[in-house]
Amino acid sequence: MSTNLQDSPMTEHPVRTPIKRTVLMCKPEYFTVVYRINPWMNPALPTDTSLAVSQWQALYDIYIELGFDVHLIDPIDGLPDMVYAANGGFVIDNKAYGASFTYPERQPEGPAYMDWFRDNGFEVHAPREINEGEGDFLLVGDVILAGTGFRSDSNSHEELAAISGREVITLKLVNPSFYHLDTAIAVLDDTNIAYLRSAFDAASLDILEARYPDAIIATESDAAILGLNSYSDGYNVVIASRATDFERQLRERGYNPIGVDLSELLLGGGGVKCCTLELRR
Repeated sequence: MSTNLQDSPMTEHPVRTPIKRTVLMCKPEYFTVVYRINPWMNPALPTDTSLAVSQWQALYDIYIELGFDVHLIDPIDGLPDMVYAANGGFVIDNKAYGASFTYPERQPEGPAYMDWFRDNGFEVHAPREINEGEGDFLLVGDVILAGTGFRSDSNSHEELAAISGREVITLKLVNPSFYHLDTAIAVLDDTNIAYLRSAFDAASLDILEARYPDAIIATESDAAILGLNSYSDGYNVVIASRATDFERQLRERGYNPIGVDLSELLLGGGGVKCCTLELRR
């Protein structure tokens, strides 16, 4: 998948402007699948940690090439899912709302990420409610879309609203394969998203259709490889390299899709966005 955008003379779309991002990532030095807490995980299937590291490195290198400021948190032996940094919290206006994980296997990650936030000058807010960070909280302009149904408790939405001072809109996920909001919605810029209709209940679909009438509607096949689990700077959109229809749709809208292969990390139920936690000062 090329990083160059070629438009025909007849193509018309708004000019997309990239905005430098600051993100936190965690190298998958201890990645493996030894338990099952989502439909993607199967401990009976072999995993290749070295391959996971090399694929993650490719994502890291793309971010560096795009001019992102990339910070790293040290991985911890025994926490194989720590590579999915997006679940470690939600950061806005220098405030870090910490994560409180549903499953015991991941619960030690919450304090580890909060320690990193604290050590790096963020105002840390320890959670009272169960939530899994940017896995279920997505900022679109001044609004936070918030997922519930599988991992984050809806009470965490109220907690985040009080901490952030932002409007938080609850969306209910209904398909266990898309257990985090960032597997079913891709934020493209401050006003545009892409999403998978079948991941949401009827009331949530009504909200999405009303707020984002021009949204990209993802195909089931692209969503099935976590194609929506992508990360955008407003122009460049890093996506799963196999999400070919999503690539086409993005190009038609004036974005520049950049494909990356994270197939090994998909065995743990994560993709591009799962590996990427945005740090907003």
